[in-house]
Amino acid sequence: MIEPDDLDRGLIHALHTDARAPFTLIADVLGTSTQTVARRYRRLHAEAGLRVVALPTPRSTRAHQWFVRLTAATRTAHDIAVALARRADTSWVRLTSGGTEIVAIIHTPPGGPDAHSLLLRDIPRTAGITAVSAHYLLHTYLGGPTPWRGRLGALTPEQEARLRGRDIPADPTHGEPYTLTDADLRLVAALREDGRAGYAELAAATGSTPATVTRRLTELRSRGAVFFDIDIEPAVLGATVSALLWMQVAPSRLDAVAHALARHDELAVVAATTGPTNLVAHALCRDAEDLHRYLIHRLALDAVTRIETAPVLRTYKAAATLRA
Repeated sequence: MIEPDDLDRGLIHALHTDARAPFTLIADVLGTSTQTVARRYRRLHAEAGLRVVALPTPRSTRAHQWFVRLTAATRTAHDIAVALARRADTSWVRLTSGGTEIVAIIHTPPGGPDAHSLLLRDIPRTAGITAVSAHYLLHTYLGGPTPWRGRLGALTPEQEARLRGRDIPADPTHGEPYTLTDADLRLVAALREDGRAGYAELAAATGSTPATVTRRLTELRSRGAVFFDIDIEPAVLGATVSALLWMQVAPSRLDAVAHALARHDELAVVAATTGPTNLVAHALCRDAEDLHRYLIHRLALDAVTRIETAPVLRTYKAAATLRA
């Protein structure tokens, strides 16, 4: 695992600010050469799992998102996780809780089958699954278009302003909803493979022209219909311990608690869900002691009546990238 320096962190922060910013602009903002930025990008890509991916905002596809928890025998959990990670309709596939639980986000189309029937239909009964629970994602307070703060903090507001293009909304979760067309979905699919692909490459992949692709992508970004995410190993940024926190919060205080947690630097995801626990968070900490301090001090809120901590042992798929 590489040890990132200030330049690496600046590059990661720059890509979060504008994932498609030219290396020439990033180099100018960081005060280095274009060749150095390109070389650092290739190294982070090869050694730290850095990937730039484009994803549609949920409201642009009207898809449903489910947190699905599968309990399986230890001997079969790996194979099940691999099978889930290879599906086009999954993201965020992780092995937790001592190697017997798999957690994944499954995206189902409007009016389509719910997550339970989808899994029961596609996963063989012989797979060794002993329990399935699905939690409908109601609202995301942190995550998706909003990055984990551990990836930020390397650039000044002035540097961010120089990088942020005028077609990038300050908050892509607001504004008039826009439904992606079939042509838009083909473009997003190509960008999901490589969010920094050139316009000529995107035109070839979608059967279009560079000028049309440029115009469509600019419009999609300005409408907040797509956003760019950065897949990278958290350990590269100093977070060696990862855990999912399934919380039960008094309904009358759920919104206030979720907003408060969304400001915690230790959390990368905060979302309201259905189920016996109504709030889920993803914690990224330096080590086990750091996670322990977070749980007993910052997360010790009266409104949180129950919490289940599930350490993440392995990530099979991040936002879109399969992990070896």
